Amino acid sequence: MAISVLEKKPALSRRQFIKFSGLSALGLGLYASEIARHEIDIVHRTIVINRLPEAFKGFRIVQVSDFHFKEFTEAFFIKLVIHEVNALKPDLVALTGDFVSFGPIERHRSVAWAYESAALLTRIQCPQRYAVLGNHDCIVNEPAAIDALTTHGIPVLNNRSIPLEHNGKRIWLAGLSDALNGNPRPDFNKAIPKTAHADGEPVILLAHEPDVAPEAAKYNVDLMLSGHTHGGQVRIPFLPPLMLPPLGQNFVDGHFQVGPTQLYVNRGIGTVGLPLRLNCPPEITVITLA
Repeated sequence: MAISVLEKKPALSRRQFIKFSGLSALGLGLYASEIARHEIDIVHRTIVINRLPEAFKGFRIVQVSDFHFKEFTEAFFIKLVIHEVNALKPDLVALTGDFVSFGPIERHRSVAWAYESAALLTRIQCPQRYAVLGNHDCIVNEPAAIDALTTHGIPVLNNRSIPLEHNGKRIWLAGLSDALNGNPRPDFNKAIPKTAHADGEPVILLAHEPDVAPEAAKYNVDLMLSGHTHGGQVRIPFLPPLMLPPLGQNFVDGHFQVGPTQLYVNRGIGTVGLPLRLNCPPEITVITLA
């Protein structure tokens, strides 16, 4: 009578395990640097503002942040982002800082890249497009960053505001100087229009660093839009975000209520430190006012 014998498979050797682990790490690194870093997440949020005029119900703001052009975000990727923005047909585009990076490269190269990135942003077809600067822009060269944007038709709201009018009604778009490295320093009294609250008109504030939201709440800002955190950039399951900058520790990404102020933190387009993203894709935010 034949007896079947089950062959025992050899256990994974230490050398095979090391090889397998190395290949897995290499594969994960390639995924984080080449695929996940370029997977755009278009996030739609409806935000209710109690005193919003009826004329602005359905007004759509597209927010894009933290480009970090050339270190490490490529021109082709910014063009792809702009293509997606234009397809959304927004009423206003808000650009919340860090157009270039301050890193291991020479600072003068980032100054030149500020003008190059601003030239790319002229492809945004929405006529209402406004910006504030981020900490990297200010470290590289704040006057040059402002000049690059304004000479390419993108006003920079540096401690100032502008009215947005529609059908005889008005809301305000304000912008704050960068809280970490801006010169002049952030000035809420200059940024927030004094007549807005007296007239019952909502204020939307662009401010690069989200952790200034408690201060914005003291001025009864209705909605604040920020970037800066990159959402943590590399998010390992079951662990808190590992890469968070100063003034980006308390509000990492998404929608928050801070006193009377609603805050939205965009994860940004680019990366800093290393050209890697994991479980934290680049974000274009579409905010519909209601």
